[in-house]
Amino acid sequence: MKIALTTTGDTLDSDLDPRFGRASRFLIYDSELKNWVTIDNSQNLNAAQGAGIQAATTLCKTGATVLITGHCGPKAFKVLTAAGVTIYPCKAKTVAEALAQFNNNELCETNEATNEGHWI
Repeated sequence: MKIALTTTGDTLDSDLDPRFGRASRFLIYDSELKNWVTIDNSQNLNAAQGAGIQAATTLCKTGATVLITGHCGPKAFKVLTAAGVTIYPCKAKTVAEALAQFNNNELCETNEATNEGHWI
C-alpha cells in the first residue's frame, strides 16, 4: 500500500505539514517495501487559487490510496475521494509519528473536508 503524507522535508523524521494543497512536498511511503520517495509540491505554495486541486491531481498520479495530512479543503477532498484515496487527519509532529499512529489504528478516516479551503 502506498501512503501519502504531507511534509516539510525528505525523511521520516521531517515535520508533518498540516496543510494539504500548500504542503511543500508529499512523502509517498510504500508499506510493503518499507521505502519512500518525496514529491515536490512547491508550485502550489504561493498559488492564488487551485492549490488543493493541483496537489490532489499530483498525489493521485503516485498511486497512493491513503493520505495523512493535517487539513484538506473541499475541492481537494472531492478530487481525492473520487480517485479512491482515503483521508486521515492527523496532528502528529513528524511523518514517523503519523505513520506509527496509522499503523496502530489511532487515526480516524474523515468523510468530509476538514477546513473551508484557501488555508495558508
